[in-house]
Amino acid sequence: MTRTGRRPGAGGTREKILAAARFHFSKAGYEGATIRDIAGEAGVDPALVLHYFGSKEGIFVAAVEFPIDPAEVLPGLLAPGLEGLGERLVRFFLGAWDSPAGSPLLGLIRSVVGNERAAALVRDFVSREVLGRIAEALELDQPQLRASLAASQLIGLAMLRYVVKLEPLAAAEPDKVAAWLGPTLQRYLTDPDATAPSHLPGASSTQTL
Repeated sequence: MTRTGRRPGAGGTREKILAAARFHFSKAGYEGATIRDIAGEAGVDPALVLHYFGSKEGIFVAAVEFPIDPAEVLPGLLAPGLEGLGERLVRFFLGAWDSPAGSPLLGLIRSVVGNERAAALVRDFVSREVLGRIAEALELDQPQLRASLAASQLIGLAMLRYVVKLEPLAAAEPDKVAAWLGPTLQRYLTDPDATAPSHLPGASSTQTL
């Protein structure tokens, strides 16, 4: 009698391909990684990679699924209150990027320059899913603007630390980086003047006639 259904080991093959893809995207970014390299790392034929994921972009999107659920981590960031929130955010992001589970995030960061899909994933995750939720939870004015300003610092940090490897930032201890950048994030998220019209680009002063 012939058995039907998924071939034994198919699920394991897919996971091996994803693990190989995460490795190559984290090392080379989207443009540098190839289907052939991913297949070689996984020990499969390149055609099998395309069978499971359809294209390079398809496996990229699957491989960089975020290892962090904002709903789980945000309460811990917010519980101590506003004071020190900027430094806690920097430590949180550095911890996420430096952890073994952070390989997909590093792959994203290294891919944002050459791939719009990667750039969109980073923007949405950092500005909307994490910082946007924080700003809304704290009931701050202009939450999305504040989230975007803070995101500009965190994404810039990731690019300089992990892609450009600019020293001394690249080798600095997380606590030191948090002390350097935390106050700037704190201002963007909590200072009323940070989003005042007079401080925004293109704003003009009112003259009394």
